[in-house]
Amino acid sequence: MRILHTSDWHLGRSFHQASLQRAQEEFVDRLVDTIVTEQVDLLLVSGDVYDRALPSVDAVTLFDNTLVRLRETGVAMVITSGNHDSALRLGFGSALLEHAGLHLRTRVADIDRPVMIAADGFELAVYGLPYLEPRMVAESLGVSAPGHPPVIDAALERVRTDLAARREAAAHPVHPVVLAHVFAAGGAGSDSERELSIGGLDIVPTSYFADFSYAALGHLHGRQTLAENIRYSGSPIPYSFSEAGHHKGAWLLDIGVEGLGEVRAVNWPATKALRILKGRIDELLTEDKYASAEDAWCQITLTDTHRPAAAMERLRGRFPDTLVLNFEPAERIDDAHHSYAERLAAAKSPVEVCAGFVDHVRLRPLNDAEEALIVSVLDQVASEKVQA
Repeated sequence: MRILHTSDWHLGRSFHQASLQRAQEEFVDRLVDTIVTEQVDLLLVSGDVYDRALPSVDAVTLFDNTLVRLRETGVAMVITSGNHDSALRLGFGSALLEHAGLHLRTRVADIDRPVMIAADGFELAVYGLPYLEPRMVAESLGVSAPGHPPVIDAALERVRTDLAARREAAAHPVHPVVLAHVFAAGGAGSDSERELSIGGLDIVPTSYFADFSYAALGHLHGRQTLAENIRYSGSPIPYSFSEAGHHKGAWLLDIGVEGLGEVRAVNWPATKALRILKGRIDELLTEDKYASAEDAWCQITLTDTHRPAAAMERLRGRFPDTLVLNFEPAERIDDAHHSYAERLAAAKSPVEVCAGFVDHVRLRPLNDAEEALIVSVLDQVASEKVQA
């Protein structure tokens, strides 16, 4: 049986206010193509289908169209809710959708109700764990200790109890697959993930999943292997500049009579790349080595001693999709003999106070037009005080 492990679609998400609608539509095209060309039998989505509990109309429409296209391929689907999803909304109509091969797992009550799939000489038991917020599910799982590990442990014990009963009654081997939306120990995070808790109470030991044929994890956006049978698929497209070095895609795995077989990466390169640039503005605007970033989403850090005037406008002349601009001067000119407070105290006029503050903050003195504007504003303020 061939399985495609994905997660963290985050439909409806933007990227520094830039729309990702087209990028997500392209991801869906590649997902469908992979399922067809690789003859995938089962698609797993380990949480965070949407980016918000109240998804936009465009996001809902995209998911609706995606499900129709996936159903046309004949692939079976198991989808769980993540910490970004509304479990209630995502799970609406789940009983009816099961007749179409779409199995949604968004409720605690369904944790130990697997999707059973018969194959040649064995059965697959797919258990879907939705995101389990400890404060909301601890009582129903009989847990009193704080944090995510206790509730995940309790949930998996329910799974193991059900699995043991099925294995005892089965005539063929039963291989268990579990989906979980968690922060597993040893996983590497990125800037685009929302923290599940504070103080390390969200970190779940990987040993919890060791006895499953395969653990399809979601939440972390980088594709990674924690053990041969415990993996994160990562998000299908990048959602932060910290993911610029990621290889986006999914895991394709085969399970047979003997259990887990080959696992290999499926790559879905983004049509629009991410680039992180750093240097002086004149170099960035003129040197050929930066030409490949002209069509990319860019995060740029300027290292000029003084903050260049109209920096964003100038950079977007060459890199129109510059989304983030930082300023880290390679050399900072400081007054070694006077602190800012001392220089402020020595200012002889309100204009010098304002000019000194601007110079201190942006590391560039006022030009003539800016100084004239400040003089004009100060004159207007003084005039209003006189009139009052």
